[in-house]
Amino acid sequence: MTVCLLDYEEGEKRIMDYNKLAELLFPNITESIADLEKRFTKRDLPEGAEVTRFAPSPTGYMHIGGLYASLISSRLAKQTGGVFYLRIEDTDKKREVDNGFEKIIKSLEKFDIRFDEGPFDDDRNNPVYAPYRQSERKDIYQTCVKELVRKGYAYPCFCAEEELEAIKQKQEEKKENIGYYGAYAQCRNLTLEEIAEKIQNKEEYVIRLKSAGDPENKLVFYDLVRGDIEMPENFQDVILLKRDGIPTYHFAHAVDDHFMRTTKVVRGDEWLSSWPTHRELFQVCGFEAPEYIHIAPISKMEGASKRKLSKRKDPEAAVDYYSEKGIPVDAVAEYLMTIANSNYEEWRIANPDAANTEFVMSLNKMSNSGALFDMVKLNDIAKEVISKKSIDQCYAEIEAWSAEYNPEFHEVVVADSEKFKQTIDLWKFTNGKVRKDVGMWSELYGMFEYLYKVGWEAETSEELLTKYGAENFKLVLQTYEQEYTVAADRDQWFSDVKVIAEKVGYTGDRKAYKANPENYKGLVSDFCAIIRIAMTGKENSPDLYSIFSILGGNEVKRRLRGYIR
Repeated sequence: MTVCLLDYEEGEKRIMDYNKLAELLFPNITESIADLEKRFTKRDLPEGAEVTRFAPSPTGYMHIGGLYASLISSRLAKQTGGVFYLRIEDTDKKREVDNGFEKIIKSLEKFDIRFDEGPFDDDRNNPVYAPYRQSERKDIYQTCVKELVRKGYAYPCFCAEEELEAIKQKQEEKKENIGYYGAYAQCRNLTLEEIAEKIQNKEEYVIRLKSAGDPENKLVFYDLVRGDIEMPENFQDVILLKRDGIPTYHFAHAVDDHFMRTTKVVRGDEWLSSWPTHRELFQVCGFEAPEYIHIAPISKMEGASKRKLSKRKDPEAAVDYYSEKGIPVDAVAEYLMTIANSNYEEWRIANPDAANTEFVMSLNKMSNSGALFDMVKLNDIAKEVISKKSIDQCYAEIEAWSAEYNPEFHEVVVADSEKFKQTIDLWKFTNGKVRKDVGMWSELYGMFEYLYKVGWEAETSEELLTKYGAENFKLVLQTYEQEYTVAADRDQWFSDVKVIAEKVGYTGDRKAYKANPENYKGLVSDFCAIIRIAMTGKENSPDLYSIFSILGGNEVKRRLRGYIR
């Protein structure tokens, strides 16, 4: 085969021009990709150990989907003896909020999501793979882009917004694919001289990928949960570096996951369509791509249709919602585990007292259709979790929660810790059996206001007054108030109640009452119901003697007198 001298010379000129262009665009970049490979060495980990990451933007808002993804990523790394690291994607300064990073860390730590590496002020800031903030990795991205320019895989684009909009309108009119590609990529074929002149004139530019893709070609992508998925090849000349020299998400993702040696990426399925672009970026850079797990979004029903939980529409989309409600973090984690693996609930039944970290997460047990968010199920799980906590554990969590979210309630909690623990014992146990009434700490004040609110007064519905008789109500309470004394123990208290009840026409003899109900106003239990209403405002409540013990004699008297008035 004879090589045309003219073609050879043109090829040589192109190579020379690419080298000159790379130096023109990045005169201060002296490293190469080979240098970066030496700088960010491969991790020395056991075979099968996974390296996963959580890479949020510091917006200060943590979506429940982000917590879900980070939980899965953390478990996959830790159960294989691998590394779970935090990378902060802070290249979009417009969305960044003050203390956004700190808020994210605080949210995750509440749910016991702990990182092995990341941008921390301790030994987790591994110097081999740092920095962990994308805003501090600018030279790394530019080193990679300079090499792509040198190889003819990238070029500067000077198109203004107006020009891009004109291209889009033309494509829409012709019903063609929208984007910057092929014949529409008008900066692709600028000469070195033309580029140099534009830079000399201080025209702004981005750096684009010179894609070799064809939209007619199909790729098969293997997702670790979804299996094989056929997708069209990328053909768009996507932006690699923005006008300020900062990378786009797509390019930074490829560079960072390679040099931080990520092996598995867990992300939402909204990123599935980006895979062809990411594949091409890994290929042109000469990088091995990590494996991907695209998880379906956590959704909810709206009418007859299912939609993703929305930050704008759904308060439960925000992780802070669960903290504000006082739902125990281990209950939220427990619920997310039931979503993550279909066999988790079966495992939990077989291991009722085991920590959920003992469960081995399996990718083949992960759903690809997504889960409907179920607050009822979460509340049931939370009740189960709280029922297993000791009184001291409950007190510690209630104290911490109320200190942050309910200062008025917090004053009650800490005023007399031992007395408050008696109230926990009251709603946790009935006749030695564990109750499962409470699913979130924010419910307590409303459910047991009569125990916690200073100066509390009962309000009785007309229905209850009619049921027990308004005059009879007054007689019972007047008599009881006059004769009530603080009892030494439960038996003495109930004996006193029976004596007072019988004085106003009630009986403790169920057989006698059943035989001649007209001879009595009711049973002693009916008498107690009236006392209970005066103490709690409710016909049904936890153990009445325990309530008396918690309130104390003076408060019992005050409520009886207040009710009579």
